[in-house]
Amino acid sequence: MNINKIICTGRLTKDPELRQLTTETTVCELRLAVDGMGRGREAGYINVSVFGAGGVAAAEHLAKGWLVAVDGRLEYREWDTEAGKRHDYTVIGNVEFLTAPRGAEVDEAA
Repeated sequence: MNINKIICTGRLTKDPELRQLTTETTVCELRLAVDGMGRGREAGYINVSVFGAGGVAAAEHLAKGWLVAVDGRLEYREWDTEAGKRHDYTVIGNVEFLTAPRGAEVDEAA
């Protein structure tokens, strides 16, 4: 039995980007900085995709600097560019809002 599960917390490095796919599905793309994950225990960076209503809520309420928790599965993809092959991992899953950045105004409905 194979298990593909990831759970992590980190801060958003930029505002969420919401887009609509050709299948009428919405997806919110996030970039997360996770302390201690990179080389030399520095911050590492994770791409996250949240589909549907959860993605819409994330796009409406989150902004750069928010601390969030993410759980989901890792997805690997690769593509060709003029410079050669590229590859990337993305977490496909859910996001939970934890805390806003200091000094940020928070929408109480969130």
